[in-house]
Amino acid sequence: MTIKIGIMGYGNLGRGIECAIKHCDDMELTAVFTRRDPASLSILTPGVPVLAAEKAADMAGQIDVLMLCGGSATDLPVMTPKYVSMFNVVDSFDTHAKIPEHFAAVDEAAKAAGKVALISGGWDPGMFSLNRLYANCILPQGKDYTFWGRGVSQGHSDAIRRIPGVLDARQYTVPVDDALASARNGEGKEFTARQMHTRECYVVVEEGADKASIEQQIVTMPNYFADYNTTVNFISMDELKANHSGIPHGGFVIRSGKTGWNDEHSHTIEYSLNLDSNPEFTSSVLVAAARAVARFAGEGKTGCLTMFDVPPAYLSPLSGEYLRAHML
Repeated sequence: MTIKIGIMGYGNLGRGIECAIKHCDDMELTAVFTRRDPASLSILTPGVPVLAAEKAADMAGQIDVLMLCGGSATDLPVMTPKYVSMFNVVDSFDTHAKIPEHFAAVDEAAKAAGKVALISGGWDPGMFSLNRLYANCILPQGKDYTFWGRGVSQGHSDAIRRIPGVLDARQYTVPVDDALASARNGEGKEFTARQMHTRECYVVVEEGADKASIEQQIVTMPNYFADYNTTVNFISMDELKANHSGIPHGGFVIRSGKTGWNDEHSHTIEYSLNLDSNPEFTSSVLVAAARAVARFAGEGKTGCLTMFDVPPAYLSPLSGEYLRAHML
């Protein structure tokens, strides 16, 4: 069966999903929806319609999974419950502190509509979440550490761009070297968020904008910057394009723990990512998650899921026989 995919939103994430679909023989792109003028968009896949977002409901029976490519700050809390009333959906909601309430809202809407939603897909939350879970199961006596970067955070950059007077922005998350070394050495230290990461912001503002006010709004923003040492650099659009046009990212999930009757043996588990394109990698995870959503929907399941709820084999287009023979 070919899984028919729709994309809601055609920014970096939407384009990344389009590219990922190209490499999946069991999927096809059916439509792209946008809040912009559809005539202004030129997508990569020939013959696929680009439609206004408000036309999505007209295609409710023609799309197996709708990929929601909005931002976590203001878009997805509204979009995901709205669109799961019409489609099976996948989103990349990444405000960790608000995942439980987002899950609850989406779960209620999905069950009411008889649909399946997978939220918070990507690499963190997503792949890093799985590795934290696996490591905790294996080493129950231990400590977790997650380091992000150095790289551009799409969600944090988007949150800055929502501030009035901001034209564009890039936010880099940077691990603190001493904390990273301590985690790898299994020292078992406790760190605050501020001790583990710093945040560097490069911001382009409108002419005459109140830079002091914008900086204050950034550094005090809950869930994004308030708990970190944050540096705000105001630069020109030319400088942003010349020096900050890429979207690299990555990071490390580390758990150190003990085994033995008297905790006499030490172990460290580390999972790392080094990403040339944050949105394209995130998109690739979301597309694999869409395959799982389509399978769950085919089985009659309803409600909201996260990556914790997906059997690994459901992410793969390969048969169970092949997986057991070649990857187990």
